[in-house]
Amino acid sequence: MDLNALRTNHPDHWSKATAIRALTLDAVAAANSGHSGMPMGMADVATVLFEKHLKFDASAPHWPDRDRFILSAGHGSMLLYSLLHLTGYADMTLEQVKNFRQSGAITAGHPEFGHATGIETTTGPLGQGIANAVGFAMAEHILRAKFRRKLVDHHTYVIAGDGCLMEGVSQEAITIAGRHQLGKLIVFWDNNNITIDGPVTLADTTDQPQRFKSAGWAVIEIDGHNPEEIDAAITKAKSQKKPTMIACKTHIALGHAAQDTSKGHGALTDKDQMAAAKAAYGWTTGPFEVPSDVKSAWEAIGAQGQTARSEWEGRLAEMSENRQRQFNRVMAGEPAKRIGATVRAFKKEVSETLPKMATRAASEKALAVLNPVVSESVGGSADLTGSNNTKTDDLG
Repeated sequence: MDLNALRTNHPDHWSKATAIRALTLDAVAAANSGHSGMPMGMADVATVLFEKHLKFDASAPHWPDRDRFILSAGHGSMLLYSLLHLTGYADMTLEQVKNFRQSGAITAGHPEFGHATGIETTTGPLGQGIANAVGFAMAEHILRAKFRRKLVDHHTYVIAGDGCLMEGVSQEAITIAGRHQLGKLIVFWDNNNITIDGPVTLADTTDQPQRFKSAGWAVIEIDGHNPEEIDAAITKAKSQKKPTMIACKTHIALGHAAQDTSKGHGALTDKDQMAAAKAAYGWTTGPFEVPSDVKSAWEAIGAQGQTARSEWEGRLAEMSENRQRQFNRVMAGEPAKRIGATVRAFKKEVSETLPKMATRAASEKALAVLNPVVSESVGGSADLTGSNNTKTDDLG
């Protein structure tokens, strides 16, 4: 990999992506623990995504129609923490980054939901993130059908590694996403061919692009360090009716002595090797120091979604009060007001009549009462509906 060519051909992009790499090296070294290689390898993809495509506003992290970014490869958490700090999320201060993996800090070893804004879901066990992301995309699809594009029209982006795709849950997840054509789901596969033990082929020979294609996905294969290819791939993926997997050929621990080796999966803390990597990047500031022009450029990225958010708030305000209440209740996860009375009436009826039936039949009767009231509930059966009684009369 010719780092000089990357620096020369795309200097603005390079400086922003290098900020992620440098912060990652510094934070992992300070903690003497963590994973450096993936953030260093996927910094280019993340930079293009956040700068040119991700719809978000760092000053309003809970905006309902923001795009969702999920780091399924949660061991590379410094990628996410660097992005949140650089783009200006108020709670992701430099002090929090400096306290990476320390007790009491919000920068846990793996991203944990609720610890910091911008963390959409907890991603510890590999495969969990990509499976959750399918749920996020399905929720967007259902909400868009209910509230229309004026209120719900966003993408779910995922970075997944080889470990995520090796887990069995990923197969079930990508299969249901392909079956339901969740076109607003885009997965970036960090295709670096390295695991902790060595090359991926030690454990797995799966043709991942073909696997996704067979599950009904669109697949795009790119150089994960070429910002023009990354940009074009995301643009194409956003136009697909199918979910898309973008296979990003990357170098783990790019520019470091551990590049393309299993050591890139660990904590890269050797001072001389860190200095050499930063020199190769052209990064001359001290630990945890981001040049003001680079930080300002990132903060501008964090603010560029403010117009879209303001326009969305205007569309919500134009809705009827009842429509606004419905939307706000669903987004807050609050139960429908009628559910209490409905359940009490059903319990009274059952306690008085004491019907004799199989538990699956009892389940169906409960669902028949609940589904019309809790319209945002989601359930079903892959292919056993006639046996497990999950399809009530009111469902399509």
